[in-house]
Amino acid sequence: MRRPLITFTTDFGLADWFVGTIKGVALGISPQAQIIDITHSVPPGSIRAGAFALRSAFRYFPKGTIHVAVVDPGVGSNRRAIAVRTRNYIFVGPDNGVLSWALALEKVVAVHSLDHSEYFLPQVSRTFHGRDVFSPVAAHLANGLPVAKLGWKLPSHVRLPWPEPELQDSGIVGEVVYIDHFGNAITNLDTASLAEATAGKQVEVLLGRKRVGSLSSCYASVPKGRPVAVIESSGFLEIAVNGGNAARALRIKVGTVVTVRSPR
Repeated sequence: MRRPLITFTTDFGLADWFVGTIKGVALGISPQAQIIDITHSVPPGSIRAGAFALRSAFRYFPKGTIHVAVVDPGVGSNRRAIAVRTRNYIFVGPDNGVLSWALALEKVVAVHSLDHSEYFLPQVSRTFHGRDVFSPVAAHLANGLPVAKLGWKLPSHVRLPWPEPELQDSGIVGEVVYIDHFGNAITNLDTASLAEATAGKQVEVLLGRKRVGSLSSCYASVPKGRPVAVIESSGFLEIAVNGGNAARALRIKVGTVVTVRSPR
């Protein structure tokens, strides 16, 4: 039989002991589990970035994988902790929206709150539920614990609003939703919305009011140091700089407006 698989997506970074500790807790409860890091470099407290990272990665894992996402600025408050069973996976994390962009792509079967403390560590801190709650719960699930045993069934979960693009007569307006390690700016403009807005016509891409250029096939379509617009690996429009850091060079932030329209 295949070993149970647990993934972690967090904003813990790698400078401290946090990541190693959550892995140690999981393996102490489920020694046979295989643990994979999606990322621990989500910007601190950025629920949107954590949600986007999980959304981009979760479907590339085998069915039955347990996905744990911990970007939890409300840790220790009265925010709920949940486990969600979908048709293909189990998701565990705070109920603050960090799971919701991935869940929007899945058929949700059941949502349960994490109420039963026998599946936590004996001492639960107010600041490190990744170690004390989410990691041990994931490990018990890896051991075969049914999600329903964790707590009350809930009617829904918190949904983080997805910034919907605005379709206009001349094209479509979106925004940057994520900036990756290379400084590439990923937008909310996916291939379907771009196809609807452009209908195969030649287009230009604007960052704010500044023209980036036309939609290109790859980074090397432009000389080194020049900006370029491409469709990135998850199917979204991305603004990059060939051989450089677009966020730094073009002063891009999450929320920066991006327009795709017919050339004027």
